[in-house]
Formats: sequence, C-alpha cells, structure tokens
Amino acid sequence: MMNVEKYLARIGLDRTGVVPDVAGLKLLQRQHLLNVPFENLDIHWRRLILLDTTAFYRKIVEENRGGFCYELNGLFNELLREIGFETRLLSARVPGEGGDLSPDYDHAAILVMIGEMQYVADVGFGAFSSEPILLLPDREQENSAGIFIVRSYEGQSFEIAKKDDAGWRGEYIFTALGHDLSEFGERCLWHQTSPESHFTKNKICSVMTVNGRKTLTDTKFIMTTEAGRSETDVGSEAEFDSLLSLEFGISRPVSASSFSLVEQYIQ
Repeated sequence: MMNVEKYLARIGLDRTGVVPDVAGLKLLQRQHLLNVPFENLDIHWRRLILLDTTAFYRKIVEENRGGFCYELNGLFNELLREIGFETRLLSARVPGEGGDLSPDYDHAAILVMIGEMQYVADVGFGAFSSEPILLLPDREQENSAGIFIVRSYEGQSFEIAKKDDAGWRGEYIFTALGHDLSEFGERCLWHQTSPESHFTKNKICSVMTVNGRKTLTDTKFIMTTEAGRSETDVGSEAEFDSLLSLEFGISRPVSASSFSLVEQYIQ
C-alpha cells in the first residue's frame, strides 16, 4: 500500500502545499525527475519486473531506486490520483531510427485533466520534458529541457516533438484513451527479454539535475551542465558499481540472480 508522505519525501517534498492544480503538477514532475533516476538495471541484474504498483513502490520509494517507463509512470500515476488529480495512463508509440513506429504499449505516459485543460505528464522517458506538456496542438512550449510542440497525427492521435538543431524531432505518438497498467504487460516483458530491445543491450542510469543531467552507461559517465558536457570512461564493473553508488545512491543487490523467473514467466 502506498504511503503518500514517504513517496513525497523520496522526491524532496511534503504534503503541505501539494495540491491538485497546474502548479502542483509541475512541482511534482520536476521533483520526481530530479530525485528518481530512469534506469534499466534490474534487466541486467536479471531481476524480473512485473507490472505491480506495490513492487514499484517498494523499489522506488523504499529501496531508493529508479526504473523504466512502466514503473516510473505507473507509480507516479498512482501518486497523482492519491493527491486528487484525475488521470489516465496513455499508450505511446516511439519512432525508431528508420522512422518506423514501435507497437502500441511501447511507452507508458500519463494524461492529467485539470479543469478543461489536459496535460501529458511523464517521468519515465529519459531526457524528456521537465514540465507537463499542455495538450494543445501547434503551440510551442518551452521549459528547462527544451522546446516542445504537440501536433495532430493522422486525425485521431497526437505527436509530441522536440526542437533540435535539425528542426522538430518526434518523441512519441499517442491517443488520449486511457489504459489499465496490465495492458502494458506483453511489451514490458519484451523490453526485458528480447535481444532487439535497447534495454537488454546496455545498462543506463540517468537523472535530471538542477542545471543539466548525469548519465551512467556501461562505458561512460556523462555530465551535462550549462557550461557544457564532460565524459569519464568506465573501465570495469567495479568502477560502474562505484559510480552508481556515489552518484545515484544505488547499490547492486546482494541476492542471487532471479532471471530464471523470467524464463518461467514466458513459458
């Protein structure tokens, strides 16, 4: 069962002054991004991720961990509802390198309804928007993470795009329909087990900072600030674990591998 006060403390807040309005939503998303990393470590530590908000809470709040989109947005969605927001879980498709879209349920985001306005809240898409994005097509929206726009896509769907040096780059496409967390199960398992999933290829742990971002991969520790970007080579598992503990407060679990659970789960 979720303890709202402990969850808020995990992201550096208390219940006082956190109300279900636009300012409250912006504060919650920003604080979540500053304190809870996007990471896929359990996949490489061979620990099965199931779509269970109780397990998400234990991992993110009690164990001081992060997670990937289903975990981060799945739990954040529950927090928003507990505080009094009206929400829906969104299924999003992500463009690949060749422009092809991934299947439905490839990414989970959140639609938040406040009065007559709708916002896309997302704490589980890596270096994405630092604030909720107003679901209002063709209006540029700027925050500390960049400039974003919502565009109509094939009539019934929406695309969120981010501006870069080459123009607008599509981030993901979704409809405003709500979904149950269980509907993401097949895709969640695929991301943990398929050799084609980018999550099975490399480890990543990344968190927003007040003036940039820090990211740890198998081979690099990357810091970006207003002053620029720095990279440090990661030469071993021991070095990776040391940086993971120092920079993110995460330790490799001592328990034996449980990846056989994945094999049992897919049989």
